[in-house]
Amino acid sequence: MGTLAFLLSALAAAGIGYLLLAAFFVTRLARPRRLAPAELPPVTVLKPLHGDEPGLAENLASFLRQDYPAPVRIVFGVQDPADPAVATVRAIQSAHPGRDIVLVVDGRQHGTNRKVSNLINMIAEARHDVLVLSDSDMRVEEGYLAEVISLLGQEGVGAVTCPYHGLAVDSSWSRLTALGIDTHFLPGVAMGVGLGIGHPCMGSTIALRRETLARFGGFGSLADELADDHVIGLRVRELGLAVAVAPFTLGHVCPQRSLRDLAGQELRWVRTIRRIEPAGHWGSLVTHPAAYALLACALAPGAATGAVLALAVASRLGLCLAVERAFGLDRHPYWLVPVRDLLSFAIYAASFFGRAVSWRGQRYDVARSGTLLPKMNREPS
Repeated sequence: MGTLAFLLSALAAAGIGYLLLAAFFVTRLARPRRLAPAELPPVTVLKPLHGDEPGLAENLASFLRQDYPAPVRIVFGVQDPADPAVATVRAIQSAHPGRDIVLVVDGRQHGTNRKVSNLINMIAEARHDVLVLSDSDMRVEEGYLAEVISLLGQEGVGAVTCPYHGLAVDSSWSRLTALGIDTHFLPGVAMGVGLGIGHPCMGSTIALRRETLARFGGFGSLADELADDHVIGLRVRELGLAVAVAPFTLGHVCPQRSLRDLAGQELRWVRTIRRIEPAGHWGSLVTHPAAYALLACALAPGAATGAVLALAVASRLGLCLAVERAFGLDRHPYWLVPVRDLLSFAIYAASFFGRAVSWRGQRYDVARSGTLLPKMNREPS
């Protein structure tokens, strides 16, 4: 076996160890869920919207089916009166006339981050002191809100966030996206939390008090941030408060219908990590053992490299099964697991070349600080 093939096999072996350890931490993250206390505060849920994405009506409706004993106001926001999401919200309002549902239509732009601009426009309609921010592609169970707010009530907790699993729609690209979330993203979150080196704060859910939001400058201080959710977590911790990670997952609806859709979104995610967490981005080098093992096989075909490749694929399959079992998820098409592994490696490799990202139909550059720059403005990489 040549030197390069040996090094690739060693890297693959390290990656296999990572996958086995990740499977252990996945089971630790999914600890038993606690019953929420009887007394819970009123809550305002803020849902910024853009477009009528697949499954939107069901996603939004799931937030109306909460088993929550206190008043809940849900504020939806769009920036364009012609946005098709308006009709979806109007239909939900008509179907639930007794619910406290508000739609804000306000086109004012406060920075390069359009989602944050939407939140700035919406915050005036937030009636309560406890806020829950959640992206439009999330789908939740009935006990979600009570469990999240229960965690927020613990001593020293300034915010609560939730990991998420993938929910595929009717395309192979959607299934590949969901598989990537469940076998790459979610285990990475579990590993980081378990080792105490990861501090996630995700747009799936950020629950916090209005006072905490005001203490770090409000939404206005996030107007040019690409990873606004990450920055919220960072600023909450800078206040000496913890960001609690819920022991359950939400459903993330994956609307991708093409390779371009999939690669565009995932490149944005990975390039964002490259800018805001460069050490973590480089550390992800070890998370692609199947690709290294396949390259080693190509350079030095034989029983040893073949065994490493088989172990790499089997370890990822085992991790997939551990995630499904821990969080009670539906089974994935397991034959796609090796395909997903190679696709993830290709996207990771591509993340080192360039910094442009596509987001909600807009093109941006990402500065070293993680702020968004209009595509016409450039600063040295």
